[in-house]
Amino acid sequence: MSKGRFGVHGGQYIPETLMNAVIELEQAYNKYKNDNAFEEELTELFNEYAGRPSRLYYAKHLTQKLGGAKIYLKREDLNHTGAHKINNVLGQVLLAKKMGKTRVIAETGAGQHGVATATAAALMGMECEVFMGEEDTKRQSLNVYKMRLLGAKVHPVATGTATLKDAVSETMREWTNRMEDTHYVLGSVMGPHPFPMIVRDFQAVISKEIKQQLLQKEGRLPDAVLACVGGGSNAIGAFYHFIEDSTVRLIGCEAAGRGIDTAETAATIATGRLGIFHGMKSYFCQDAYGQIAPVYSISAGLDYPGIGPEHAWLYDIGRAEYVAVTDEEAVEAFEFLSKTEGIIPAIESAHAVAHGIKMAPEMGKDKIMVINLSGRGDKDCVSVAKYRGEDIHE
Repeated sequence: MSKGRFGVHGGQYIPETLMNAVIELEQAYNKYKNDNAFEEELTELFNEYAGRPSRLYYAKHLTQKLGGAKIYLKREDLNHTGAHKINNVLGQVLLAKKMGKTRVIAETGAGQHGVATATAAALMGMECEVFMGEEDTKRQSLNVYKMRLLGAKVHPVATGTATLKDAVSETMREWTNRMEDTHYVLGSVMGPHPFPMIVRDFQAVISKEIKQQLLQKEGRLPDAVLACVGGGSNAIGAFYHFIEDSTVRLIGCEAAGRGIDTAETAATIATGRLGIFHGMKSYFCQDAYGQIAPVYSISAGLDYPGIGPEHAWLYDIGRAEYVAVTDEEAVEAFEFLSKTEGIIPAIESAHAVAHGIKMAPEMGKDKIMVINLSGRGDKDCVSVAKYRGEDIHE
């Protein structure tokens, strides 16, 4: 990567009004990323507060049932707040505090990033406001309640499709209004440089741990690492320390929604093309005029119309593969893992589980697969029940 670019992707396509804030952030990050005291403080937060390292769990029953590769689950669902989001948020809120900011703002889709940001803000005594698509506030009402309980103000965004992309746009607008005391805690490996790099670095703890844990358990590296991809933060976190290891297949699982041959999909690599949006050049789902297309997935966390620039580059150079997984496949995997291992995955993570279920039987029994279980699924039970025609009240 040079100057915020991953091949042709990345960059800083933002209004002049935001440049100062982005430059200030980059300078602060470059100062603190190699600072031992910052590193120690963050590691202590990871270990004592978030509950890291997260477990690498051998899914024996899943492995036996599928009859192929040995399957390990990286249990990010066991982190405090129930997802991988806390890794990046603790890093960014700590950084904001060092920069002298007193207020943090964030966008959220499924609500996990919003909950994590509200959590870290409460911990570090900062003001917090979260922007969330109106549609998502209905799908994830429990997370809205949690954010408010943690002291955050939640703003439902009614523009556009009233989902994640609109929440991002609104948060960026808000940042433009109040940069002096406010830091925008961006939740994925997207947006203008340095965000894709910052979020990746904080999430890379996932692959660092997988590597150490698997070497300890099996004495070798995995043959494949799978993770779901929306913007792509849990996936880049799970892939990063394996990028140089050419024997390890890296597989990102996108949300195909009702199918990549329909308009109701969010599979960017499968259906998108090169464009510029939310401050970055990358692949995006677009209409014939180059406008960002409305996207759809059962998963509020994956229905983003683009993919982070580093993923776009890994795809371009053939280092990572990206596959599309439908709502139906994800829901089946959600139910299958729950019954087989007693682990209810987030519907986002279930997209990766679904592809793992397909792949494992085709791999030899001497092969090893790691699926990043990016979050837990209690937030999704209402949506999945509804998808199955059952109306349950929270």
